[in-house]
Amino acid sequence: MRTYFLSVFFSLLAFISWSQPVDRTVIRGTWITNVASKAMHSPEKIKETVAACKKNGLTDIFVVVWNNGLTLYPSKVAAKYNGVIQDTFYHGFDPLNAFVEEGHRVGLRVHAWFEFGFSYAYKDSSANGWLKNYPAWTGKNQRGGLLKKNHFFWWNALYPDVQQFMKELVLEVVRKYNVDGIQGDDRMPAMPAEGGYDDYTIQLYQKEHGGKMPPKEVHDTGWIQWKADKLSLFGKELYQAVKKARPSCLVTWAPSIYPWSKEQYLQDWPAWLKGGYADYMIPQLYRYDLNAYEKILKELVKTIPADQRYKVFPGILSSLGDGYRASQKLFQDMVALNRSYGFNGEVCFYYETIREANQPLY
Repeated sequence: MRTYFLSVFFSLLAFISWSQPVDRTVIRGTWITNVASKAMHSPEKIKETVAACKKNGLTDIFVVVWNNGLTLYPSKVAAKYNGVIQDTFYHGFDPLNAFVEEGHRVGLRVHAWFEFGFSYAYKDSSANGWLKNYPAWTGKNQRGGLLKKNHFFWWNALYPDVQQFMKELVLEVVRKYNVDGIQGDDRMPAMPAEGGYDDYTIQLYQKEHGGKMPPKEVHDTGWIQWKADKLSLFGKELYQAVKKARPSCLVTWAPSIYPWSKEQYLQDWPAWLKGGYADYMIPQLYRYDLNAYEKILKELVKTIPADQRYKVFPGILSSLGDGYRASQKLFQDMVALNRSYGFNGEVCFYYETIREANQPLY
């Protein structure tokens, strides 16, 4: 009888251990940009940036590596595809390598952030040669024009060659640098819902729908879901490719808040959590006051299953260009709200809030 009860006890203990998430990672992070910030302009600035992050109690930094159709590190992949090895501002200096070395020296995790994702240009569609060199890659809206939203020009994110390029770009970083993770945000995997009216996507849709044309209504729910599912598949394939190349490399996503993310940018990210191809999710809960922030935080809680909450870390808007700055009190009040709702960290956009802090944020 004693043996029986011991067997039951240990079986129950094993079940409890298995059924509870064992990951207790804390993420207190910030995105580091090459726009409206000098944080990555030189080796000296990078040392200052890392020191400020460490002083303020951060654990993770997300460093931009792909912006406006250019890599900020020397990239053989980018050179192969478009003839430009690196943003010329850096003149051969490798900011990603410097961040990895300096960040690891002080115990910070360093993630490569592919900020522009499937967007190839901002404001000027002809910038950097992508439109000229790869016209078949460009996304098209319902009128047949270039796919553009909020000044960003987009590729057709469903086009196989575009997806192959992005995979190669990501895997280059995973293999070349000792980064702790890679990240896609609200532009990867993503595409404006207005897209999908290019020849390739129309033919693919017809093939899978008995010859029917895609709906004329841009926000038709079935049309949205079909495209979102295709992008979710890309996210899964990219996750698997990264893990095959280096299993320890984290894959994190920073999408818009759901369901707006799916309705506007085809990001059905709850499916990514459910499917197991997101190590951590950092949804952008960008709000300017505490009441609005708590409202959207409650919506986030409803979106994710309780057993997945440990994988989710809210994104906080703390800076915006040369104008907006969240007060230190507002920032810390949002952090306190995150804890009260069971979230074990957050990531702020962006670093200038850290640099300007009068006293440690954590």
